[in-house]
Amino acid sequence: MARTNGKSEIDPQELDATRELPASDNAEDDPASLESPARPSTESSELQKLKVERDTLIDRLARLQAEFENARKRTAREQQDFRDYALADAVKALLPILDSFERALQTGSAEKSEFRGGIELIYKQLQDALVKLGLRPIPAKGEPFDPHLHEAIEMVDTSDAPDHQILEELQRGYKLKDRLLRPSMVRVARNPKH
Repeated sequence: MARTNGKSEIDPQELDATRELPASDNAEDDPASLESPARPSTESSELQKLKVERDTLIDRLARLQAEFENARKRTAREQQDFRDYALADAVKALLPILDSFERALQTGSAEKSEFRGGIELIYKQLQDALVKLGLRPIPAKGEPFDPHLHEAIEMVDTSDAPDHQILEELQRGYKLKDRLLRPSMVRVARNPKH
């Protein structure tokens, strides 16, 4: 406590919530002084137990938060690793096809029929590799229009086909296992008689 001009000022560093205030000069103003002397020590020990329990719980909470954050980071890292390995497997399956294209393009003046045969072989090789990865084409031409699998680019008025039948596939659609990768772009029949 510092004194200035005859008045006492409290230094903020001297204040501590864990310290008890000094006893009052007037015993009548202090209700604790009216109680038995054994009571304050019991309250003090209970207060100490509560403080220890509080500190234990805060420590436990901090540890749980740290464990949760570490688990979240570990899971994100594992998911990224899985994506990277899955992508690596897919690309590895396509490398022989890339090699075949390079060999086909390096051949000089081959006959057009031989070149076409080589390209058809590479196309078949690519299809087989993609089928092994789980890629399936969506059937379109002649099928009934399904908005979940097909994207109608044009409606054609015709009486030659039933209403909502696919007349032509403009771009093939694909599913990867059960997931739609790309819908088929199609022309659909509109038959006003049906």
